[in-house]
Amino acid sequence: MIADYAQILVFMIVAVGFVAIAFIAALLIAPKKPSTFKKTTYECGEDTQGETWVRFNVRFYVVALIFIIFDVEIVFLFPWAVVFKELGLFAFLEMAVFLIILIFGFIYVLAKGDLRWDKPEPVIPKLERQTFEAK
Repeated sequence: MIADYAQILVFMIVAVGFVAIAFIAALLIAPKKPSTFKKTTYECGEDTQGETWVRFNVRFYVVALIFIIFDVEIVFLFPWAVVFKELGLFAFLEMAVFLIILIFGFIYVLAKGDLRWDKPEPVIPKLERQTFEAK
């Protein structure tokens, strides 16, 4: 039985060794000629306008995480649907409970307002007209 685990250990050591060799080879072989042109930000062939370190609204990340969570949970429906007839009523009830929990989670996210895209009103500066009196 220990021999089985020894094979896994040898496999992991070989895998880590390949990764280490690749990193070391990249450090030794890669050209190192830094220049100001190489340090510029590349955005689809267009020159950047303004500061490149812009803060993004956290809603982008929240919506992305919510999408990943619900998307991964929906992936569980496909294998269940493939073997639905073989599993019977118990599997149907399990999936119904799973979907109810998923729907409540979705309703919670909607009620919390994490999927709402609020657009801020544009700020238009107001200029006051000054009058000059001749003396």
